[in-house]
Amino acid sequence: MKHKDDNEDLSVIARGPFDIYYEGAAKAVSASNAVGQFDILPGHADFFSVLDPGEITVTTSNKPVTFNANNGIITVRDNEVMLFINI
Repeated sequence: MKHKDDNEDLSVIARGPFDIYYEGAAKAVSASNAVGQFDILPGHADFFSVLDPGEITVTTSNKPVTFNANNGIITVRDNEVMLFINI
């Protein structure tokens, strides 16, 4: 696991079977699972979860990108976040 660096970004790709919802750098990713709302920040521990239906927010250096997911999974490893949604 890497340590958080304020200048470090996440590399995020959020895709579905027919769409790419977001691909690029991000400061944070927010979503929810059976336990509740969670945030992924740079330096986050390796993580895998099934997503609950709801809004996902990707915080970029410009403006937040939001989209809805009916279902999906998220994986995090070494500041790389992959979301597979609406599958």
